[in-house]
Amino acid sequence: MGSIKIMSLIVLVLGILAVVIGGVFFGIGVSKNNLIVDRMNVEHVTLALNPDQPSVATQINDAASAQAAADTIAGHRRSIAPSYQDLLGGKPFDPTNPTQLKYVQAMNLENYLYLAVASFGLIQVAEASGGFMILTGLALVLLGYTVYKFAKAYEKERKAA
Repeated sequence: MGSIKIMSLIVLVLGILAVVIGGVFFGIGVSKNNLIVDRMNVEHVTLALNPDQPSVATQINDAASAQAAADTIAGHRRSIAPSYQDLLGGKPFDPTNPTQLKYVQAMNLENYLYLAVASFGLIQVAEASGGFMILTGLALVLLGYTVYKFAKAYEKERKAA
C-alpha cells in the first residue's frame, strides 16, 4: 500500500475520532444544561422581569436570566448593607439577627445564580467546541476518503501504463 493511501487512512481515522470526541463534548454540554435547568425548575428559581408586576415570574433557564436575577438580588442585598463587613460592623456574625440572616441568605442565592451563569458559559464552550470538532472531523473524513480514492485510482492508472 502506498504512503499516500496510508496517510489518507490516518487522516480518515483522525476525522472519525474528532467526530466521536466532538459528539461527546456536545452531548455532555446538552446534558449539563438540562441538569442545571432542571435543578432551577425543581427549586422554582424565578425572576420577576417587570417591577410593575412582581407576581409575574419567569423561570431562570439560561445565563442571561440567571445574571439578571443575581444582579437584582445583589442590588437588594446592598440596600441592607453595602458590604458584609459593613453589615457586621466589626462584630461576629449573629445568626439570631434577622437582618444579618437575610443578608447572608441573599448572598447565598446570589452566589448560586452567579455559579449558574458561569456554568451556562462553560456549557456553551463545550457545545461550541464539540460542534467545531464534529465539523472538522467530517472535513477530515471527506478529505481522507477523497485522497484515498485518488491514490487508489492513480495507483491503478500507473499499473495500467
